[in-house]
Amino acid sequence: MIDWPEKQDYCAEDLVSIIRILRDPQEGCPWDKVQTHASIRKNFLEETCEVLEAIDADDPEMLREELGDVLMQVVFHAVMEQERGRFDFSEVCRTVCEKLVFRHPNIFASSARENAGINSWEELKNKEKGRRTLGDELQTVPATLPALMRAQKLQKRAADHGCGLEDPQQALIQAMEHWMDAAAQPGCPAAQRQHAAGRLLFAAADAMRCAGVDAEEALTFASKAFCTDLLD
Repeated sequence: MIDWPEKQDYCAEDLVSIIRILRDPQEGCPWDKVQTHASIRKNFLEETCEVLEAIDADDPEMLREELGDVLMQVVFHAVMEQERGRFDFSEVCRTVCEKLVFRHPNIFASSARENAGINSWEELKNKEKGRRTLGDELQTVPATLPALMRAQKLQKRAADHGCGLEDPQQALIQAMEHWMDAAAQPGCPAAQRQHAAGRLLFAAADAMRCAGVDAEEALTFASKAFCTDLLD
């Protein structure tokens, strides 16, 4: 049993210390000390989604709590990496601070000198990560993103290179016709229907992107409205 000193104010280092205590191989919490990156992977997603719920609800108390849960996830993963001798929480902080300074040459003089002539956020990211080709950019879009979000990121990067669908609206119309044909065929193979559905969703996401609409958020809010309308 550890006599933890209660404080009026806590800082990030206190959180690191608590996680280290919980992870102690001998005296730590039976659950916390056996976790791995993989075992708590889905927790990160769940906590992030709860932050989004708090933002949508404009609930400051809920947001404060859920942001703390996300921070705890960050520290948990950093402590596990420190145990393996690869990096620690201070290095996580240093990396993100360096990134913010580098990507704001309009604010920080050191970044302005290093990035003279580069003004866009994407150009700075490409320089930082060594991305030079369309293939480089497409490969760095995480495969774990929600499908609509990933589709629009891929489409935007392709468009920045002059690639992609030439006429998104026409592509959407053609994809809809393709889907209607597949759906209307009683014996249409499931794989063919899936292909038609994917093509339709991809074209719809691109048409929305060109109209300045975030497809992921649009569907999220439409789903909420659907539930509200049914329950009213």
